[in-house]
Amino acid sequence: MAGASDKARFFLEQSVPELKEYERKGIFTSDEIARIAQKRSEFEHKLNARECTPPDYARYTEFEINVDALRRKRVKRLIVKAPTHTGQRRVFFILDRATRKFPGDLGLWLQQIEYARQQKAYKRLSQILTKALRLHPSKPDLWIYAGHIAMEEHADMMEARSYMQRGLRFCKGSKSLWLEYMKLELLYIAKITARQQILGIDQYPEPQNENRAVGDEDADVVGLQGLTAEDIHPSNVSMHNIDLASPQKLAKTPALSGAIPIAIFDAAMLQLENDDEVALKFFDTVQEIDPIPCLRSVLQHIVDHMLSSQPSNWRTLVCSVKVPCVGVAVTSPEFPKRFGISLKRLQEALLGRSCCIGLIESIREWLEILLENDSLDIALRQVVVSTLRQLKAVADSSHAA
Repeated sequence: MAGASDKARFFLEQSVPELKEYERKGIFTSDEIARIAQKRSEFEHKLNARECTPPDYARYTEFEINVDALRRKRVKRLIVKAPTHTGQRRVFFILDRATRKFPGDLGLWLQQIEYARQQKAYKRLSQILTKALRLHPSKPDLWIYAGHIAMEEHADMMEARSYMQRGLRFCKGSKSLWLEYMKLELLYIAKITARQQILGIDQYPEPQNENRAVGDEDADVVGLQGLTAEDIHPSNVSMHNIDLASPQKLAKTPALSGAIPIAIFDAAMLQLENDDEVALKFFDTVQEIDPIPCLRSVLQHIVDHMLSSQPSNWRTLVCSVKVPCVGVAVTSPEFPKRFGISLKRLQEALLGRSCCIGLIESIREWLEILLENDSLDIALRQVVVSTLRQLKAVADSSHAA
């Protein structure tokens, strides 16, 4: 116990100059300083005792984060000069002690990673992630977290893919990792598509001949054959060198054509032995993403695979019913036709042997969400209501049987 007390006293003495400076500059009163010191003393004695637990470190970290937040507010209000990274450094020091004492506790690692991310301490964040992944290569959550950080914080898709692919080497059977990898690729496609729309390069203009031939009787003006804008303004030469075919070429790359998401799905099905539950989750994950050019091709590939591997499975039938309407707005002239295809497939499924409560409940939820859309046509709304009644009758008869 004497050793624990000595360690606690050592760590407390290191914070004395900091507390004295806060009191001297009027950031905290003497009573507040005493309470902070008392609280730190209690935490330090707990941390240096034998029965210390990970939640003790988590509570100590939370306390220091709150103290630092209060300090920042008062420094801003009082307009005084004070070290800006003192509190941050102290929190990192506590979390580093926590992960060294309990290296197997994933929660402490995630808390440290999240704090570094909030503080935008990217160099330290990279170091923490490297240590955590070396210690816990079989934890899918860490690989997923690292991939999302690379994508969202650094906009580095190559690094994000690297994290996901390395994670799959260690966690081949992780369903969540396969799904998150697919989601990451789809979000990347959605961002690229949105950027193209903002920049106006998603349109593919066809070259037009603006010059009329000399002697054209229908022309309003006399055309000068061979005279172009280049002859008048030679400095505009760079504008005429723009490759109008570039957007089409970009859309055919594996990153945007859907080839990568399809490859991920195929690899996952091979590794997970055509798990129908995971296949349905893949389908739901894809359709949740904002409309992207390759949406229908990816979904159709998933449905085709499910139909070839497990054609009579109720999850396969759910995807087959939904896929015609995915990505089509209810206000589109094309929607009634596609919805009719979905209803035809639903009727075939209800008459078959594969009809079950899972199929009925999934389609019922889908139709109810569709019914909540105020833009849905009145005639289509009546069809949806009628179909819901039919599903309820089928479900009641199944329960009675």
